[in-house]
This record gives sequence, C-alpha cells and structure tokens, in this order.
Amino acid sequence: MDMSGMSDMSMPMATSTTMDMSMPMATSTTMDMATSTATSAATATTSMSMDMGGMDMGGECKISMLWNWNTIDACFISSSWHIKSSGMFAGSCIGVILLGILLECLRRAAKEYDGFLVRKNAMNELVAPVRTNEANEDGGDSAKVAPQATTGSVSHTGYRPKIYEQAIRALLHTAQFVVAYFLMLLAMYYNGYFIICIFIGAFIGSFIFQWEKIGGGRKTGVANEPTVCCG
Repeated sequence: MDMSGMSDMSMPMATSTTMDMSMPMATSTTMDMATSTATSAATATTSMSMDMGGMDMGGECKISMLWNWNTIDACFISSSWHIKSSGMFAGSCIGVILLGILLECLRRAAKEYDGFLVRKNAMNELVAPVRTNEANEDGGDSAKVAPQATTGSVSHTGYRPKIYEQAIRALLHTAQFVVAYFLMLLAMYYNGYFIICIFIGAFIGSFIFQWEKIGGGRKTGVANEPTVCCG
C-alpha cells in the first residue's frame, strides 16, 4: 500500500519536473534564435549603410539634360571624364576652347589646300594650241597654230584633284567632322560653362583663321561655312 502510494505520487512529480525543465530550454532556444536573427539583420543594415556611405563619399556622376552649372562631380562623354576638382574642371574648359579653335583651323586648312591645288594646276598648265584655218595664196586652206597662253589663269572647266589629293581633302573634312560632332556631344550636356567655352573657341578661331581679304567676288568664310553642329 505504501509502495503503490509512493509510486502514484512519483509519476506526477516526474511529469512536472520534465515539463519544468523542457519549458526553459525551449524558451531559451527561441530567444537565442530571435537574437541571432536580429543581429544578422542589424549587421546587414550596417553593411548596406556603409556601402551607400562609401558611394556618397566617392561621388557620383552628375548628368543633367537640362541647363545646369555643375562643376564638381560632373561627367562628360564617359565615366572616366569625371570632374573631381576645380583645377580639373578649369583644364576641361580650356580643352573645349582649344577644340573650337582647332575646328576653325581645320576649316581654313581645307580652304587653303583647295586654293593650293587650283594655283598649282594653273601654274603647270601648258600653252594650249588653237588651230585656225586660213586661206593660202593658191586658194587652199592651211592649218596654223595660234598659241593661247593660260599660265596664271584658272581653267573654265576647273580642276579635278588626283586620287591622293582627294584623299587629303577627305581626311581634312573627316577631321572637321570629328571635332565638330565632339563639340556637339559636349553641348548636349547643357553645361553652361562648357557652352560658353564653345562660343569662346569659335570666336577666337574665327578671329585668327578667318582673317582674310573679302569682296571682289571672293566668298567669305562667314557666309559659306557650315555651323558647328553640321561639321
């Protein structure tokens, strides 16, 4: 009787002890998992914040399709042309001015080369014989040669350049085309400083390389040169 009673009493105690021991362990495991998850989330958030902060510190390219006055962190043509200092921006502005001057220089070079070809053709022109028929004393006709000097004058039919001369003319035109469209691409960034520099380069280049005689049937560069955007 006593043993059975003790046995009956031990079962609830064992069950109670087992339940008491298992509950704290489960609760502790849940808390550990929650803490680990929160720590991982905090670490990930911190890492993302550091990455974004690093990007901000490094500076991003500022590209605008509207009129702007960007200087530092402005980018042109490619990401490698990234303005990171005032000195770099000043050097870029000087480079744009020089490109405008170079364009006018190439235009004048092409014009002078065409003039050189015409003058060379005129100086190398031989006396062109012109045959005229005159009556002989016996009533017959004889052919006489009347010389017609063309030295120093330009032929009415013009001059067709040789293949290597035309190659040089095409090369000069291509160089103008490349510089002009490069300037056009820079103008499309709508940076006020760069656009002003393009105008300054065009003015200085025209002042230097378009200073020539005008009038007398001579076509002036101002009236007949193409605009920058068209090469």
